[in-house]
Amino acid sequence: MVLTVLQLVGSAVDDFHADLSRLYARDSIAALDDPQRYRTLIAYVSPDGSWRFPATLDDAAISTTPPRSLADAVASIQAAHVDVVVPQMFCAPGMTAYRALFDVMGLPYLGNPPDVMAIAADKVRARSIVAGAGVPVPAGEVLQPGRPSEVALPVVVKPAASDNSHGVSLVEDPAAMDAAVAAASAHGDRVLVEAYIPLGREVRCGVLERDGELVCLPLEEYAVDAANKPIRTAADKLARTAGGDLHLVAKDVTRAWIVPVDDPVTAAVWDAARTAHRALAGRHYGLFDFRIDPEGHPWFLEAGPYCSFAPSSVIATMAAAAGISLAELFENMLCEAGIRTAPCLT
Repeated sequence: MVLTVLQLVGSAVDDFHADLSRLYARDSIAALDDPQRYRTLIAYVSPDGSWRFPATLDDAAISTTPPRSLADAVASIQAAHVDVVVPQMFCAPGMTAYRALFDVMGLPYLGNPPDVMAIAADKVRARSIVAGAGVPVPAGEVLQPGRPSEVALPVVVKPAASDNSHGVSLVEDPAAMDAAVAAASAHGDRVLVEAYIPLGREVRCGVLERDGELVCLPLEEYAVDAANKPIRTAADKLARTAGGDLHLVAKDVTRAWIVPVDDPVTAAVWDAARTAHRALAGRHYGLFDFRIDPEGHPWFLEAGPYCSFAPSSVIATMAAAAGISLAELFENMLCEAGIRTAPCLT
């Protein structure tokens, strides 16, 4: 059976999120190019809120495709008899309101529902829920205007609801706190101050749902060290080429690598990730960042439950390290979503 797969791309907020979405979606569409199994459609949302249905995600294709209103877009999607949606939007409305739209339309989509995405995007809520389930989190507080933080230095100052490490700073000197708070405030009106967990290591763990079980994938570790790189910043994740194109810095082998599954830290992180996934009521898959202290204990940092099904996306990279191809990963998610009926992974 050939499935009609709608790739939801773009951003209703700004060009950065639209470019990020296109970066992943373009690779996802190419990787899932299998006409015997999938018919791919593209829905592109511009920062002005208009919709387009271009044949590709090239600039020329988008600019020459007529814009449509939301009502027209919904009618077009309904007429296309879409079987499943792959959400590729990373802005706040894209993670929540646009997913909710497909719930209203009765269209299944892969990944987490809008309430889970909203909680994951709110670092304060996510850490509170995960801590309540028994996973260690760094001491922290939301900074109140005009009041000093009660968390002892050193601390990590970050926006309470922003991705890609924008506005994140390590503060070891009280004189640097005001600048750190200002940097975080530029990305949101709430500022989270967390105790700095000494290194250690920093890892990310992916979780897949499969037939009622939570299957953890090999960890991805990131290049940090106490002297030169105590925390990861936005510069460690994304950058633009001289021509202005967005690209993934984090995929450089000097910045990130897969951890062997027999590494002593793996089992403890897997346990914490499973607990976090259940606590946050994740669906289909989850992705969690942990700081590992010098004694080897994992501390939850945040949840980022995205998967673009592009070869460069983190869950796909981890799955490949476990011997699961991108095609198998995608089919497994279709099974979990009830779109395919046969077990897809062994």
